[in-house]
Amino acid sequence: MGWWDSLWASSSSSDDPLRKLDPKLREFLERESPVKYSAAQQQQSPAKEQQATAATIGAAEGETNKPVVPRESQFQDGRYAHLWKTYKPLAEIEAETKSDHEKLMDVLEAYKERKNQIGKAALENCALEQLDWRQCMTNPSLSERMTMCRDQIKKFERCYMTQTRLLKALGYLSTYDRSPEVEEDIQLHADTLYHRMLSQEAEIAAARKEGRPIPKFPPLIPRVSVAAEPQKQQPQQEEELTQEQRSTLKERLKKVAEEDQAAEEEAYRAELRAKAEVASRVQDLWNKQERDRQKRKERGEETLWDRLSGTFRSSDGKR
Repeated sequence: MGWWDSLWASSSSSDDPLRKLDPKLREFLERESPVKYSAAQQQQSPAKEQQATAATIGAAEGETNKPVVPRESQFQDGRYAHLWKTYKPLAEIEAETKSDHEKLMDVLEAYKERKNQIGKAALENCALEQLDWRQCMTNPSLSERMTMCRDQIKKFERCYMTQTRLLKALGYLSTYDRSPEVEEDIQLHADTLYHRMLSQEAEIAAARKEGRPIPKFPPLIPRVSVAAEPQKQQPQQEEELTQEQRSTLKERLKKVAEEDQAAEEEAYRAELRAKAEVASRVQDLWNKQERDRQKRKERGEETLWDRLSGTFRSSDGKR
């Protein structure tokens, strides 16, 4: 009845490539063949092939999405990729070719430049206050002429000093391997905190004027620095200050208004942390120099400077 099955084939056997064979021949093949064939396996194999093909295409697309040329290339579509294979950024080449003395000077110069950069960031955050001062100086009203723009000057000076304290307390430019995007976020956060402080002071003044209870606000700057990157955030204990540092902090707080003392204290503590990090980086460079000197000595390539530095180190016991 093979001819009957060929005329009225069911949907389950429509995809079977052996359905057109004679039943006896099919039984012989199924009995003698070492590989047992079933229609279910035949139906599953295309699905597996499609999954494997999709996985291969996905992996190829993932490799395609990777940039084949660095961002310094003008053509990001992959042109001239063979010319960029051996490319190294200038900063990386300079870092590899710098001497230990140059690396040490870079750390110290970066610490000195940090103060100037903090001042520039504070000026950017106080641009509106500076604009008001300039407009008062160029086109003053009668009352502003009489006071010589004293209100605008005080407003700008307070903004600049407070923004500087906030930037220091938040750790602006305190870490050398931080991305510019993070530094910009810290600068924006400092500006947000300043305007939040102004709104809180306005609410306190309004409460005093109306005879209401003075509202209490949480401190603007927590003990744990918000400038730390998420992967580096760890619970910090309050830094133990030495007697000299406590006296210095006490003298600095005497020169600041009461409402700005909290920010001034956090700024001072942030300065101490920045100094400690610079000292740690300098010590790491010295330790690396010592390891390199020992390696050269073991290879028999010790230089005259290595011998002199070793003599001074042994006589002093330290650097």
